[in-house]
Amino acid sequence: MKPVSKEVLKTAASKLMFEMDDNQYDQLIKEMNIFLKQVDLIGDIPHIDEVTPMTFPFEVTNSYLREDEVEEPLSQEEALKNASDVKDGQIRLPKVV
Repeated sequence: MKPVSKEVLKTAASKLMFEMDDNQYDQLIKEMNIFLKQVDLIGDIPHIDEVTPMTFPFEVTNSYLREDEVEEPLSQEEALKNASDVKDGQIRLPKVV
């Protein structure tokens, strides 16, 4: 990978509306170069292209979810039996503004 220049960082900072001084750019360039060297080292690992990328380090199972089972739905009368104010088969609620 090619090294990151101060001009590239200044352009990116301008587009992102960051305000940075020259010392901060110099520090950022040092950190970016360290990062790019590490990425190059990873690319040098033999057969790295054959490995499937990992999306999550642990196998995830949803044992807490129940299986879907088809059941009879509630009747309208059963669904409305505890409602305090019913009109035309619907629960009436106070007006909220």
